[in-house]
Amino acid sequence: MGKLTVEIKDYEYDVHIGEDAYSLFATAYAPLLDSADRIGIIVDENVAGLHLSLLQDALRKTGRDIVVKTVPAGESCKSPAVYIECQSFLLQHHFTRNSLLIAFGGGACGDLTGFVAATFMRGIRYIQCPTTILAHDSAVGGKTAINMPEGKNMVGSFHQPSGVLFQTGLFETLPAREIRSGMAELLKHAFISDKDWTDALLSNPTFSKPSVGWLATELLKGIEVKAHIVAEDEFEHSTRKFLNFGHTFGHAVEAVCGFGGLSHGECVMIGMAYSLILSEGQEGSIDQDVTERFIRFALDNGYTFRPVHEHTFEEFLSYMEKDKKASFGKLNFVLLKEVGKPYVTELSKEQCEHAFDIIRERTEGEPSR
Repeated sequence: MGKLTVEIKDYEYDVHIGEDAYSLFATAYAPLLDSADRIGIIVDENVAGLHLSLLQDALRKTGRDIVVKTVPAGESCKSPAVYIECQSFLLQHHFTRNSLLIAFGGGACGDLTGFVAATFMRGIRYIQCPTTILAHDSAVGGKTAINMPEGKNMVGSFHQPSGVLFQTGLFETLPAREIRSGMAELLKHAFISDKDWTDALLSNPTFSKPSVGWLATELLKGIEVKAHIVAEDEFEHSTRKFLNFGHTFGHAVEAVCGFGGLSHGECVMIGMAYSLILSEGQEGSIDQDVTERFIRFALDNGYTFRPVHEHTFEEFLSYMEKDKKASFGKLNFVLLKEVGKPYVTELSKEQCEHAFDIIRERTEGEPSR
């Protein structure tokens, strides 16, 4: 079983990836569970139907009673209404400051559960049990949030989990869209950290159909990149912003398409292409061939660029201007000096609109799927 420790100031926790990760509830995590007066699972409805019994069986071996709150699958669970429902659920079941939550689902469920834990009675402990590839990014680092009509992740908190347990067999039930979504975040970690790793991923013919064994190794590499950055900058004052590569425009795509219209990773893939185009014209040395290769790779692996042809630049701009990384009317983007060397810079509306025109040109004639 793979293991990595996330170390931040005055706090640390472990990330476990393996076929039998949930066995750790009865061993390594038994003291944590024993210290909680109440234990609850927040699970998305799709995962509940597929895998809830697996997690419950593992927890029964600890001898604890567990209550379960089911929430909608995907981004629809990250609404103010569902957040309030979860808080009321905990109060109705007599949870206290000594209670414990377990997030069981994809990244959206983890974001929601983390924010519920961060704010219930000013903060309780929680464990992340991610069930998607995408969540290898969101489950680590302590960012928690819900969405607002005005934008994604606009209300949230930094609240680190007590542990992260990936049971890799759960990946075998993921649909193709969820695999694409998660693999986009893995590629993001490569782009901001390691040129050779990036080349290896872009050359991998099974990128969109990975084996579970290969994934376990690669996800641990991605988590290691994030853990190193979070250790340096827990609250996103400096280097943690690098993890937003592809996200400023990607989040705008997600909002314009309606949360859930495209998966988060599919939107980030569009955002990374957009950021690579911006990187061509800035202080970096990203060659157009790098961007062209990336766009071909994305299309070959089932990603789409249709949103940039179906919506205007002004529609995306309205959301980018509300992005958490925007300040004083400037748009902040994570760009690349070269692959593996990210930086943050301010760009004008005119520069962003020019890049939008270019991404439209370079993705014309996308084959229908």
